[in-house]
Amino acid sequence: MSEDLLYTVDNQIGHIILNRPHRRNALTFDMYQRIGEICATVGTESDSNQVKVLILSGNGDAAFAAGTDISQFQNFTGASDGIRYEENMEFVLNQIDACNVPTIAALNGFVTGGGAGIASSCSIRIGSEDLKVGVPIARTLGNCLAIGTLRRFVALIGLARTRYILLTAQLIDGQEASTAGFINELLTNKTAVMKRAFELAESIKTFAPLTLKASIMSLNRLQKAPMIPSDEDIVEMCYGSDDFKEGVKAFFEKRKPDWQGN
Repeated sequence: MSEDLLYTVDNQIGHIILNRPHRRNALTFDMYQRIGEICATVGTESDSNQVKVLILSGNGDAAFAAGTDISQFQNFTGASDGIRYEENMEFVLNQIDACNVPTIAALNGFVTGGGAGIASSCSIRIGSEDLKVGVPIARTLGNCLAIGTLRRFVALIGLARTRYILLTAQLIDGQEASTAGFINELLTNKTAVMKRAFELAESIKTFAPLTLKASIMSLNRLQKAPMIPSDEDIVEMCYGSDDFKEGVKAFFEKRKPDWQGN
């Protein structure tokens, strides 16, 4: 397994660690794929470790995950790349949603972009006071979120607050994330978060597994009951634009993007 993502199991508790602290744990496509594979395996007959609870955290004090590593976008040539990326993202987030065991996101620091998407797909989220949660892509990249990801955010923090963080490109802090419902428990620092995550895991793993699985399945079906609308035209508009190319270029040139709206 790549050292960018570490996976350990101890006493039926799985632990995924995003291990790129030098990049605020920005995610590569391979990391997304591996997270999805682990979530699709635990709690099934294919899981030799018989994992009963899965914890996800980031290495270091700066971030859980500061979104997708922007270098992954450098080879994008048009809208079709954006559509394929968002389809793959939705596939991975659905694998986390549908994980057969409870998933606990242990959050600290930056939880942005794809990192926020992963966190929103977990069963339980706990975080530290230094949280910075949001999706500032209107200020940085000029791409967009797929509607499936938006639905997760709206389910957690409501339409009005989701609209606010997207249109202002602002990050909410730990206290607001707690008030908004993005995190279930707010703790002082990362050490306290990790301690609490394992306490929860130890408790949850003693519960009836079929009841936990039934709860996860039923809540997922309830959340996704309405037909999700198509968003390919929206994704094409952003990822196929000159502005998106400018956003990626400006990031590596360490300057503010010159948005043209085309």
